[in-house]
Amino acid sequence: MKTILIVDDEYGIVQFLTDLLADQGYRAVTAANGKQALDRIEETKPDLVLLDFTMPIMDGAATLKALTDNPATRDIPVVMMSSFFEPTVTEACGPYAAFLRKPFKVQAVVDLVTRLIGKAEAD
Repeated sequence: MKTILIVDDEYGIVQFLTDLLADQGYRAVTAANGKQALDRIEETKPDLVLLDFTMPIMDGAATLKALTDNPATRDIPVVMMSSFFEPTVTEACGPYAAFLRKPFKVQAVVDLVTRLIGKAEAD
């Protein structure tokens, strides 16, 4: 089963994405900040990371840098999520797989995940 790590400090968003992805057949695991995300990646080996840009303890930019600096995680696609406009996020973070602007639509999330890692049933 394909695994997606959802990293966000807003419980409502985490719950929404967890339920949505489970309905689509993906396994969702969660973390509330970048530090927790790095620990969870070791345990879960996700196929994709949905990463919030603005979080306490370790934000999205620092988390993305840690992921891309590590040879074991640098090839995991990362979707940056933010209510900021994409140029602002890109300037702070550098390159990432895709951008998802908050608030997002259900179909946009499903289409993006499918494009990046394929349908859950294909696994």
